[in-house]
Amino acid sequence: MTPTRPQFLWMYETMVKSRAFEERIATAYFEGKSPVFNMANGPIPGEMHLSNGQEPCAVGVCAHLDAADFVTATHRPHHIAIAKGVDLDAMAAEIFGKKTGLSGGRGGHMHLFDARVNFACSGIIAQGMGPAVGAATAFKLRGEKRVAVAFIGEGAANQGAFHESLNLAAVWQAPVVFVIEDNGWGISVSKAQSTAVPHNDSRAAAYGMLGHRVTGNDPAAIFAVAGDAIARARAGGGPSLIEIETSRLAGHFIGDAEGYRPAGEKDALFARDPIPALRGRLLAEGMMSEAEDLALVKRAESAVEQAIAKARAAPFPAAAEAFDHVFA
Repeated sequence: MTPTRPQFLWMYETMVKSRAFEERIATAYFEGKSPVFNMANGPIPGEMHLSNGQEPCAVGVCAHLDAADFVTATHRPHHIAIAKGVDLDAMAAEIFGKKTGLSGGRGGHMHLFDARVNFACSGIIAQGMGPAVGAATAFKLRGEKRVAVAFIGEGAANQGAFHESLNLAAVWQAPVVFVIEDNGWGISVSKAQSTAVPHNDSRAAAYGMLGHRVTGNDPAAIFAVAGDAIARARAGGGPSLIEIETSRLAGHFIGDAEGYRPAGEKDALFARDPIPALRGRLLAEGMMSEAEDLALVKRAESAVEQAIAKARAAPFPAAAEAFDHVFA
């Protein structure tokens, strides 16, 4: 399965938009946090986890989904949210804690929810896997041709929820695809130091499902494997597990000194940045001209600038609303 030209261009533009969004968020995040870094200060307090470098995982999978399909993501969710079609203006406002945000400013960047496109994420490791299996089982019971996708990091494959979710998905033959974004690091612990098997796709066999590994952080290769898995799930063929070799170009969170990385690792990762790589391929193969590239980048950056400006201008929720939507 090879992407069409429109699909290639959509993947590239979405990756550019995601990277531009995170760069603008990072700039805003550092406001008020100097000369002494304090994550409680500034317009965006708290932790911030960037997904730059992992954009291919999101676009290669979400190119096969529509608004009716269900997606759960991790604490590093922006690239997946953007690829799934989450409202960019409302997402930016949520990150800034504003009333116009997806959850009225209550959730922040690790708790983005958009029912319009069936997207959710969580700061709890592997938390989204169970809900994804539940959604997929509901689709099957209702006879709907919808699928669920659960994105996790490679560290989450060592959580109990991972094994419980794979087991139930296989028992029930639920139309769900589990996607592991393997960036090699669980916070500051390398995969080799924490996981007994080198590749988590091998764990699929223990639950009677197909497992796949995609190397190279290549959106076209991810597109091909994800397309087969999602089509199989829609057709009643049950769950699949995909592990994608990807790159975390930033630290675990903004402010992470990354002293645990071997010398030269970051330089090597940036040399393989997937966005310039895809740009080069599209230009070389005649799928995009220089003028089209400029227009595409301008369009993506304009959408981001608009979202950030709206978020900054939006009001904060009133103090009296603090207990709204709280159920006891």
